[in-house]
Order: sequence, then C-alpha cells, then structure tokens
Amino acid sequence: MKFNEITLLTNKLDELRDFYKNTLELQVIKEDLHEFTVKAGSTAVNFQESEGDTDPFYHFAINIPQNKMEEAKDWIQSKVSLNKEQESDEVFFKSWNAHAVYFEDPSGNILEFIARHNLNNGVDHSFSSDDFLNISEIGIVVDEVIPFVRTLNQMGIPNWREDSEGLTPVGDEHGLFITVKRGRRWFFSNKDASFFPFEVSIEGMGKMSVKKQDGKVVIN
Repeated sequence: MKFNEITLLTNKLDELRDFYKNTLELQVIKEDLHEFTVKAGSTAVNFQESEGDTDPFYHFAINIPQNKMEEAKDWIQSKVSLNKEQESDEVFFKSWNAHAVYFEDPSGNILEFIARHNLNNGVDHSFSSDDFLNISEIGIVVDEVIPFVRTLNQMGIPNWREDSEGLTPVGDEHGLFITVKRGRRWFFSNKDASFFPFEVSIEGMGKMSVKKQDGKVVIN
C-alpha cells in the first residue's frame, strides 16, 4: 500500500511551513494562506489550517533507506531533540526487523524515521532529506480497534501483524494504518492518542477520508 498524499490539520501553519521547509529541508510544492504541501519522497504531505480551538496532532512515519539509520539519526538530532522512551532515543523492533527514531514538529506531530531492513532500498551516499522514501505510516485513533480493522480488511487492506485491541498495523511495509485505541500513549511520547480527521490518497485505491460521523470514526 502506497500513500501518494496525506492531508493533515494544524493550528500552527506558519511554524510548520518553516519547519518542513528549513529544518527538514523539504521542497514546498504548493502553498497559500491556509495550506501548504511538501514532498517527502514519493508522498505529498499537505497541511491545512484547522478551524476552532483544537490542537490537532498525528503520528506518521517516514521510510528511510534500510542502511542509513545511524546517519539519519545524526542528521535529525543536529536539528531537533529526539524523543526518548525509558532513556533510549532509538528502538529496534525485532518482529518488524526495523530501527526507528522519533521527534516532534511545532504542531506536536510525532514523526518517526524508520529503516525497514526487510526492504532492499539501501544507498551508498551520505544521508539527506532527499533520501526520505515515502510516508509509510499514519495513525488512526478509534474507540474499538478490531471492528475498525475488520472494516479496513473488507476494503482489501490486510493486517500487517496479528489483531491487538491496543494497536494493530494494517497494510504493508510501504504503507500502514497504525490503528490504535483512543487514550493509548503514543510510543516515544507523553501524548495519549486522540482522534483528528485526515485524508489519504492511496495508489490504486484513490482518496479516502477518515472522519467522525455520529460519534464514530469512519473511513470512506
């Protein structure tokens, strides 16, 4: 599953524009007073100004070349502070065969660099933002994980790992919906998972909107 574009909300549009352009060194491909879009590898990431007093934040991950975690970590921690979990600022997911580091942007989004060693995408040059491959994860926060996962399965998106009511990843290593239970603490953060609407455009499936309808999270 490949995310061609994701659209997220923010109440800190100007700060985010500066962060993604000047800190993460990404190309701004579209912008106006109320939104902007950057390219993170093959994925367009669009931030739109939110309405009201909400402080939307999301968790999403960026695939990097599987042999560049050490360089990527040095690169990003020269720009921002890395998040920690039990005093560690990186993690190896044994069952996923992947290394990851986490940090936050000015809107409080929890970003992850993840090097998935099952993928044959290593490079032999020095790491830069040009090596961002794609957005490979976006969190979906729901009250009941398994029923929502079944909905995704019925849409043709398979589980990546077994069902868990706390967190179930759905998709594949190129694109995953990280389906989590509302109130569960996001790994490598002090934030409890809360729902905020977003949109995704998936290769071969088209655009999907994740929103609340009658108090329930739906995707269509």
